[in-house]
Amino acid sequence: MIKIGVSAGFLYPDVNRTSHGKKTLTYFERDMSRYLARKGVMPILIPDLEGDNLLEFLGEMDGFVFQGGADIAPETYGEQPILDGKWKGDPERDAYELRIMDYAVKNDKPILAICRGFQLMNVYFGGTLYQDLLTQKSDSLKHRDAEVYDRVNHEVVFTKGELFERMFADEKNPHVNSVHHQGVKDLGKDLKVLAVCPNDNMVEAFTYTKAPEGKVMGVQWHPEFFHTIKEKLIDADKVYLHFLSFLNK
Repeated sequence: MIKIGVSAGFLYPDVNRTSHGKKTLTYFERDMSRYLARKGVMPILIPDLEGDNLLEFLGEMDGFVFQGGADIAPETYGEQPILDGKWKGDPERDAYELRIMDYAVKNDKPILAICRGFQLMNVYFGGTLYQDLLTQKSDSLKHRDAEVYDRVNHEVVFTKGELFERMFADEKNPHVNSVHHQGVKDLGKDLKVLAVCPNDNMVEAFTYTKAPEGKVMGVQWHPEFFHTIKEKLIDADKVYLHFLSFLNK
C-alpha cells in the first residue's frame, strides 16, 4: 500500500463551535481525501507532532501532498501585513508545513502542492506572494468568490515544450478552477513555470528543476474540486497520476 502523507489544516479553539470548541482540530477536506484515495493508495493525515516524533512519522510516508486552506503569513516570507489586521495568515501552520516540506525535499520524496501548498512551496524556495491580488495587482482577475467558490474558473496557458503542455496536449481550451486571493509575486529559486493565467499572467503551476520533471510540483488550482464543473475543466487525474508514477517505481 502506497502511503501519502497529507499536511493538515488547522482549526483553532472557538467556543462557539458546538464540538471540541476549546480544542485545536487538524483535518483534511472530504473532496481531498476522496481524490487522493485510490486502489493501493492510502492518504494519511500528518499529525502536528513535535521534534523527532514528527520525523519518525514522516519516514513512513512514500510521498507528500500539501493541501489548501489559510493564507501564508507575510512574516513567513519576510514581509509585514500590507493592511493592519488583514491577511495575517497562519504562522503556526506555516512552520509545521515547512518542516514537512523540508524533510520531503531533502529526502527526495515526491511532492504535490495544491493552492496554499503551491504558495508554501514557492515560499520554501525563497519566493514571495501577493498578500491580496486585487489590492496589490491592478490587472488581476478576481480569482476567488466566496459565493461561487469552486465554480470560478479561467483559462490557462501551458509553457511551450514543458510537462503540462505535453500532458494536456489534447485539451483545446484548457480551463482550471480558481479559489485563491493570493498568488506568486517573486518566483522561488529553481522553480520552472508550467502554466499561467493569460488574463493577468499569474503563475498557475510550476515544477522544481533539481528533481525529475514533475516529481516536486505545485498547482494553484484545486483538482480535488474539479468534479463540481468537470465538463469545463482539464482532466483532474492527469497531474495526480503523474505524481503517483514516482511512487509506483
